[in-house]
Amino acid sequence: MIKKVELPLRPEELEDHDLIRRKAIKKSGVNPKRVKDLRIVRRSIDARQKQIYFRLQVELYLDEIPVPSIPLLSKLQMVHDAPSAIIVGAGPAGYFAALEMIELGLRPIIFDRGKDVRARRRDLKAIQQSGIVNPHSNYCYGEGGAGTYSDGKLYTRSHKRGNIEKALQLLVEHGATSDIMVDAHPHIGSNKLPKIVGNIRETILKHGGSIHFNSFVTDLMIENGVVRGVVVNEAQEHSAEVVVLATGHSARDIYHLFQQKGILMEPKSFALGVRVEHPQPLIDQIQYKTATRTATLPAASYRLACQVEGRGVFSFCMCPGGLVVPAATAPGELVVNGMSMSRRDSPFANSGTVVAVEQEDLIPYSEHGILAGLAFQQSVEQKLFKYGDGSQQAPAQRMTDFVNGKKSTTLPPSSYIPGLYSAPLHELLPKGIYRRLRKGMMEFGKKMPGYMIEDANVIGTESRTSSPVRIPRDKISYQHPEINGLFPCGEGAGYAGGIISAAMDGQNVARAVSRFLNDE
Repeated sequence: MIKKVELPLRPEELEDHDLIRRKAIKKSGVNPKRVKDLRIVRRSIDARQKQIYFRLQVELYLDEIPVPSIPLLSKLQMVHDAPSAIIVGAGPAGYFAALEMIELGLRPIIFDRGKDVRARRRDLKAIQQSGIVNPHSNYCYGEGGAGTYSDGKLYTRSHKRGNIEKALQLLVEHGATSDIMVDAHPHIGSNKLPKIVGNIRETILKHGGSIHFNSFVTDLMIENGVVRGVVVNEAQEHSAEVVVLATGHSARDIYHLFQQKGILMEPKSFALGVRVEHPQPLIDQIQYKTATRTATLPAASYRLACQVEGRGVFSFCMCPGGLVVPAATAPGELVVNGMSMSRRDSPFANSGTVVAVEQEDLIPYSEHGILAGLAFQQSVEQKLFKYGDGSQQAPAQRMTDFVNGKKSTTLPPSSYIPGLYSAPLHELLPKGIYRRLRKGMMEFGKKMPGYMIEDANVIGTESRTSSPVRIPRDKISYQHPEINGLFPCGEGAGYAGGIISAAMDGQNVARAVSRFLNDE
């Protein structure tokens, strides 16, 4: 029998396991002799009052010892000679689809345009320090996808899309801390994710899958509405009955290829704006209502949203104790994103602050058809790049100057390694975006007193929140409605928004592929 209780603990009590046991037993009201085991299944921070608490959900096992769970990796099969399926993309959607296929007795063959996680580091260094953007290897492209080097947050609201616990457990079995199984907002960190991603690669290879880096899928082989395989690097043909398209939200080449070939796509809403960077101690003071954050508390975060002129304005991908990084995927673009290391110990906090973009906002780009949203994104990224000196230095304003429509004479310190320069973002951003951001920030200042300060940087531009295009698929078969054997997947297809939701979508698609290949 399992008895569940919830405990409030002060931060300094969190590591006292004997105390937690005593409090849990006392609250449950059971005889201590009946308690054979105790497990914490959920942990969150409650900072609504002056006294901050960690709230723990605890399970007490009464009169029985819990049965040890079977490791998920023990369920994987050797698939060297099994039926195969091609996966395009080695991000979370692609890699978790591969693991699920192996469990189901299928052999995944993965092609990724970028490099493995270790080799990617050289290209990240080049964009950070020299402003050189490799269009195949950067913060978005390469093994592990965008999430590997842009924070590693694992929080998702997609509870109906799949088995979150399974996705998290697979990360734990590949090296992540078990804390991610209980934290309300789990996080790994960009310093630890590369090793975990490398371990997943080794699992796939060990069980008979294959992974090909520097392998840019330049065409799809389609015959009479049936997929026949892919063309890699414009020359190599690889035949397959199944192609899983897990290319990520920034793989613009795929959308252009689909438009070229007349393959059905759909426009979808997305968001665009800026990245706001505050001093982390300020966010701690606001959220924890204390002058100094103690070592027992993590760097504080926030989540803000409001409606302005019929559009949502909201914070996105908040990185407490984090860094702002350059996320362009081609020369001539200026894109920024955020990341945090596992300790979240940077003196800065940053968050995307964006405005929802709807189809009516894209009328000036209607000549681009389905790709109007893509053209809008690119126009902003390229405009901000051209305003600068041709490097990856980012245009910025003090938040108070941004709101007042005034170019800053000086800028506060920043974590952004390529550097910031003062620019009139209020003039460079699309008028509707700026106007709503301005009003949104003023509203956030009311909701979160202290948010609106002179020492916060507003940095342009945060434009890769999600794909502006959806590649449609059947709700049951997961196949593209016009092409038999083509399975759109993950963020690039418009069905996920983050590491865990992409991983779960990959698992769902893998199960659909198994049904397809087994004629179920």
